[in-house]
Amino acid sequence: MAARQDGGRTVLASDERTPLLHNRRCRQESIGIDNSIQFDPEEPDYDSVIYSPEGSPEKESPQEKVTEDTAKLLSAKYEGLDYDLVENSLFVKEAAANNKKLIRININRWVVMLMIGILTALVGVLIDIMVHQLAGLKYSLLKSWIDSCVEKGCLSIPFALWVAIDALFVCFAAILVAYGEPVAAGSGIPQIKCYLNGVKVPHVVRIKTLISKVLGVVFSVAGGLAVGKEGPMIHSGAVIAAGVSQGMSTSFKKDFKIFRYFRTDTEKRDFVSGGAAAGVSAAFGAPVGGVLFSLEEGASFWNQALTWRIFFCSVTTLFTLNIVLSIYFGRPGELAYPGLLNFGRFTGVSYFWYEIPLFLLMGVAGGLFGALFNFVNHKICIFRMKYVYKPFMQVVEAMMVAIVTATLAFVSIYISRDCKPLGQDESEKPLQFFCSDGEYSTMATMMFQTPEQSVKSLFHDPPNSYNIVTLSVFCVIYFILACWTYGLSVPSGLFIPSLLCGAGWGRLFGIGVSHLLPTIAWSEPGIYALMGAAAQLGGIVRMTISLTVILMEATGNVSYGLPLMLVLLIAKWVGDIFNEGLYDIHIRLMSVPILGWEPPATSTTISARQVMSHPVTTLQQVEKVGRIVEALKEPHSNHNGFPVVDVPDETDLVTSGRFRGLILRSHLLVLIKRKMFLERSQTGAIRKNLQMKDFREAYPRFPSIHEINISPEEMECSIDLRPYMNPAPYTVSEDASLHRVFRLFRALGLRHLVVVNKDNLVMGIVTRKDLARYRLVSLRSLDLEELQMSH
Repeated sequence: MAARQDGGRTVLASDERTPLLHNRRCRQESIGIDNSIQFDPEEPDYDSVIYSPEGSPEKESPQEKVTEDTAKLLSAKYEGLDYDLVENSLFVKEAAANNKKLIRININRWVVMLMIGILTALVGVLIDIMVHQLAGLKYSLLKSWIDSCVEKGCLSIPFALWVAIDALFVCFAAILVAYGEPVAAGSGIPQIKCYLNGVKVPHVVRIKTLISKVLGVVFSVAGGLAVGKEGPMIHSGAVIAAGVSQGMSTSFKKDFKIFRYFRTDTEKRDFVSGGAAAGVSAAFGAPVGGVLFSLEEGASFWNQALTWRIFFCSVTTLFTLNIVLSIYFGRPGELAYPGLLNFGRFTGVSYFWYEIPLFLLMGVAGGLFGALFNFVNHKICIFRMKYVYKPFMQVVEAMMVAIVTATLAFVSIYISRDCKPLGQDESEKPLQFFCSDGEYSTMATMMFQTPEQSVKSLFHDPPNSYNIVTLSVFCVIYFILACWTYGLSVPSGLFIPSLLCGAGWGRLFGIGVSHLLPTIAWSEPGIYALMGAAAQLGGIVRMTISLTVILMEATGNVSYGLPLMLVLLIAKWVGDIFNEGLYDIHIRLMSVPILGWEPPATSTTISARQVMSHPVTTLQQVEKVGRIVEALKEPHSNHNGFPVVDVPDETDLVTSGRFRGLILRSHLLVLIKRKMFLERSQTGAIRKNLQMKDFREAYPRFPSIHEINISPEEMECSIDLRPYMNPAPYTVSEDASLHRVFRLFRALGLRHLVVVNKDNLVMGIVTRKDLARYRLVSLRSLDLEELQMSH
């Protein structure tokens, strides 16, 4: 008999489960589940086969196991988070004692949000200043060499210098990720979405991740890659929130003995939501957009009080960043620096009502280009997972992309003869190259500066600043580079490459319209660049409400709200016809058991009896220590919740019993480590009564059962689980539909849902892996596929 682990119970995979297997097979035939992937429970541990395209695997795995079917697997290594409160007797006593402390606790929540906002802003300032200094030094050095070598004919020297500087910077960023903290790769938004959804992603909110993220994104941007620093700010804000709210650092083993009440998954999730919103506010100067981003992109819980606190955190970030940057640029008190990315105000520029159909057409183009981008990037990520999985290879690939990027930039500037008079562009270091005196190269305007500055140039440069050939070449090159770059083992944001590519073809679209119909009054090309940027970004990430508000706040003009909203909606609808958003694609490739907002289609025809896994390892209300240790030490065991039952028949301990409550694995470990045995109190030994704070002190890294020494005599002792178990957790009848189970699980942020029969006997248990396993294949036929588990 073979077995696999799934959440908090053992699922048998033998002929003894014939009735359940028969039901599942019948269900698969009736609703069109794809059975093309076969799971062999006797296979060795292939948990590390599931790579994060934004990171790297912890162990090498057989290459033949990494295929495009990886997206049809769920990794068992991802655990759920305990968002549901454990309302045991200790919790009730603490709540009664804290009645007089509720005001102080609530004030502390606001204090923590204030600290998160300030620290996130300071980290954003640090990133911005470091990028500004490094990129400024690099471009100043290269410009001096290029200007002197154009006449002397020694352009090979600045070219080699450009390539060497970019490769060196990117090499350092890749080393920080590949050999430091792999989860710091990419933007981090997919991982934060998973965390807010209720999935524990290893190392995602650690201080080591923050250090690698901050330093890595500085060198990635300064190294000339097609990346932005705005996406990683969201991850950085989340890490800051997780650390500040806990009042301690597990990495440095330092406890500041503050905010201990917030050391639970529930409280930590709320603060991480605030940190993500603060990151958006720091990146784009969009506090309202930050709040909506946290709501739209993953928060599994929301209420009015939390909304106010998150908005306060976002505004604090915006104000702090404004003040500090104004001091840095020598204009103290002048609040003209609302975010790391400042689009500049579109003052005196508007659009005409008859241009709205053209904007809708641009939304269609953005959806198509976004779907193509996601398709190509998905194929590249599959290739990386199969062949580029060693840290050394990841560093080499990153350097290769940096070399190719610098080479294409230099060559495109070299062959371009698009010259415009000086003063038409806001570039700090315009390149003359082969242009006449008093002119500058427009291709260099887009290639020879950071992506943020290029976006601003495309938005605000006057008409006739670029010709059609220049923009066409730039869009093709940058589209290819952005597809290749996102997913490298370097911290990298997706917002800016998408905006820059979209701004390029959007401005091209505006130029084409004015040339085709020159007698009609049209908006300036910068407006079309803005709509193209929105369409491209919306077609890639499929965000609507939050992205509309972010772009409105970043441009400082609310009149663009209607066309931006329409463009983003059309881009999302068109893109969804072909594939998912890029963040969702990367989550699928990570094989994370994430739950969507809505239950799968046709889920009302599937019952909890078919979804649950059984038999379940249960414990009695007063249980032997040896029995608890045995349950915790089961081979390959990762049980995180155990139903507590009354069992009249001692021979049926594992599979049945009248349900009395649920106790967590973490609580059992603390009880055993503290020796909370009944026999010790009966023999006169002093046994200190535990409180909820004792469990929070061990959070989040609870001891392993293999690290606790238990003598043979102690194994015969007993523990009374009743004070520590949750006596009234959520349960569901075995006849309940998957639709109802899903809504309960998603809305309440559950980790375990016990399935009982009409006599309140435990029949099975449902975790998020059971629910995430069902995924819609075709919207037209409403078919479901059942994903397989990988260990």
